[in-house]
Amino acid sequence: MPFLDIQLNDGRKIPSIAFGSGSVNKGKDIHAYIEQAIEAGFSHLDTAQYYQNEESVGRAIRESGLERSALYITSKYSYGHETPRKAFEDSLTKIGVKYLDLYLIHAPQIVKDYVGAWVELEKIQEEGLAKSIGVSNFGIEELQILLKHAKVTPAVNQINFHPYNYTQLKPLLEYQAKHDIVTEAYGSLAPITRYPGGPVDVPIKKAAERLNITPTQVIFLWVKAKGAVIVTTSSNKKHLEEYLAVGDLPYSHWK
Repeated sequence: MPFLDIQLNDGRKIPSIAFGSGSVNKGKDIHAYIEQAIEAGFSHLDTAQYYQNEESVGRAIRESGLERSALYITSKYSYGHETPRKAFEDSLTKIGVKYLDLYLIHAPQIVKDYVGAWVELEKIQEEGLAKSIGVSNFGIEELQILLKHAKVTPAVNQINFHPYNYTQLKPLLEYQAKHDIVTEAYGSLAPITRYPGGPVDVPIKKAAERLNITPTQVIFLWVKAKGAVIVTTSSNKKHLEEYLAVGDLPYSHWK
């Protein structure tokens, strides 16, 4: 069974795995990587103003020949010196689309007046230019402040999410669940890529052996079981196929 869509609080749905164009790809022409991701089977593409590569993302989308409706495209507002409206319109132009499926405030640390920015995002959504709106890297305090002024509750909060920060994140995750805010998870492979040799190495290895899957798949299966959208990336097509294969794995006992 492939990755299923997750229901959002605005009535729309979001694909539960995304190919991200950030991280080490910032400022790079990633046309080939996006093309490869689409060929591998990714329909959800996650980019941002801050990544400085929206144009190459758009070029790959156009050259794919796919209908716009076949893809789910996310971008993010990052720079406080540009209005959300101007940044959004720039993203549409660079990506070469008439609307975005999801538009996020990238981080409260970058966008100081995130309440004012959110009011603009609400208008953009009301006009149908962004089907869903949300935030990224928000903590409980920022969400509480935002919700005091918001007419629309964020559909998602995209955060750094992995086994080593899960306990710390529990209060935030509980708060989001209370408001039906879906978690999007980036950085989930940290136990492998950033903190190898840590305490989860052994249980991950044992689970991989028991299930006859890779350690990477074990981690993504865990993220999937937590109900989060996986945001990941790779320049290696075999790795992309490995990630997508997690959609076929059972996970009910991981919840």
